[in-house]
Amino acid sequence: MYRHLTDAEFADLGSRILYEDNHLLAFSKRAGEIVQGDKTGDEPLSETLKAFIAQRDGKPGQVFMGVPHRLDRPVSGVTLFAKTSKALERLSDLFRTGDVHKTYWALCCGAPPAAEGRLEDWLVRNEKQNKSFVARPRPDGSMPKEAKLAKLIYRRLGDTERYHLLAVELLTGRHHQIRCQLAHMGCVIKGDLKYGAPRSNPDGSICLHAREIRLIHPVKKTELVVTAPVPAAWKGVESIVTP
Repeated sequence: MYRHLTDAEFADLGSRILYEDNHLLAFSKRAGEIVQGDKTGDEPLSETLKAFIAQRDGKPGQVFMGVPHRLDRPVSGVTLFAKTSKALERLSDLFRTGDVHKTYWALCCGAPPAAEGRLEDWLVRNEKQNKSFVARPRPDGSMPKEAKLAKLIYRRLGDTERYHLLAVELLTGRHHQIRCQLAHMGCVIKGDLKYGAPRSNPDGSICLHAREIRLIHPVKKTELVVTAPVPAAWKGVESIVTP
């Protein structure tokens, strides 16, 4: 049995479903929510959405809600869930092969060196610190064996008086890749204390938002594009975007 959602919870969850069919569900995640269970013991969205589906559809049995990818807890934006085991397997394959195209918006404290560019860095993950670092080459010029190549493309969308909005397209999926690579470039994300931001955001979020996901539907074989609205806390940042 799943817990019974309050009327307010039920309405809120329903309003944040961006796309749904029999195979998958796209959801607008808020900063602070976790996608899948972790050591905190907090209820993840995968379980909350199971309760939502069970309550909405009157399902007496088990609800399937697979997790093919995750967003970091302080990050907001579009998140995909699989409603069947077949969809989960196919979505996981699409993420693994790079056939899911993800665009993020990042509000940064520093301006990038160019209006657009491509970043390629070798990253090393420190498990104890839960942080990634740009690797330094060995004396012979080679990279540490644990280093993984990280690639992304960025484009400057606009500026406020204090911050700079970038669109980032991930070409690889490394741990904290955007946060680490942008900070290394001098564009630390607003609120991201772990990577050098001067102050935190009041709600504990960082200004990194999974804006759009594009893929070929794993069952229907048609193009699917899902866009997540920008968090209210970003205060009209969409208005600074230039064509």
